[in-house]
Amino acid sequence: MKKLCWIGSPFFANEMTALGWDVTVIRQRTTRLLTWGEVVATCKGEPDAVVLGDASLPPILAGIEAWPCLTAFHCVDSHIHSWQPVYAQAFDLCSISLRDHLPGFQGKILPDECLKWLPPWAPDNMRPRDVDKEWDLLFAGTVNRETTPKRFTFLTELKRHLPSLHVTHGDFRELFPKARVVLNYCERGDLNFRVFEALGTGACLLTPEVGHGQDELFTPGEDMYTYPADDMDALIQQAERLLALDGPCEQAGQNGLAKIDAKHRASHRAREYSDWLRSQSDKYRSRRLAHVADIHDGVLKLLYLHMAEGVANHELRTQYLRLSVATPPLI
Repeated sequence: MKKLCWIGSPFFANEMTALGWDVTVIRQRTTRLLTWGEVVATCKGEPDAVVLGDASLPPILAGIEAWPCLTAFHCVDSHIHSWQPVYAQAFDLCSISLRDHLPGFQGKILPDECLKWLPPWAPDNMRPRDVDKEWDLLFAGTVNRETTPKRFTFLTELKRHLPSLHVTHGDFRELFPKARVVLNYCERGDLNFRVFEALGTGACLLTPEVGHGQDELFTPGEDMYTYPADDMDALIQQAERLLALDGPCEQAGQNGLAKIDAKHRASHRAREYSDWLRSQSDKYRSRRLAHVADIHDGVLKLLYLHMAEGVANHELRTQYLRLSVATPPLI
């Protein structure tokens, strides 16, 4: 059984265990540099592969360019962190959640064939529930004037026009099935997990047109309904049309759920990712290890200097400055 160390956001790491991987998860939620020696100690031996699951943290793997096993990075927040395409060059493989950002990762040190579009997914246990509908139109998620200002302003204005809009937060598994229509709003134009999670509960989803392959995964007007991003008038018109009739909502909910159950749950992504890791010959790892100095000097040096300039923590700043000088030894 191959040993896999999954660092950061666990995503579908647990589903990998059913596919023959001995998985150790290191949940990294704070900016602390992790060394190869710590990984080996935590895994009780050298892993065959390391995956960094994007936890919206700055670079946290010290000397990753020289780690001796297969390495992979799954990027979710490339719409927030412009440095991710640079950091990805230090890995053997990189999967990207937002398809339209793939060109930003291409044409650099990491061969284009080592990049993969891996869209979001719904958890396996996020399913429809037989409950009464409590709300006509529901938005569930963070709505904060400081942290999500565009969303706050947009939803505040929308509620003036559609008083039946209910805004709350909590467990999506409990909330989504109670709405006739689930509204999605993307603060930064990303194809977010809420699309898949809403459809995974059998909800009728009304979501913005964002690109990133959304219309290739789900058919607007059949599996879900869409509105031009930030177009208040179009959103109001679409919402009022859906709420006037039950049939289209129910049918879209059934169709969207069928697509999720067929292709877009965590277990599907785990299978695809597992097959991808296992299919890799040793050439990518060997290529990286043969060019450690080039990767460091040509990619990571400037990135670490940039990170050192932007952090307030003195110890972390010092660590980034040390990493900018040379690849650290494997300890």
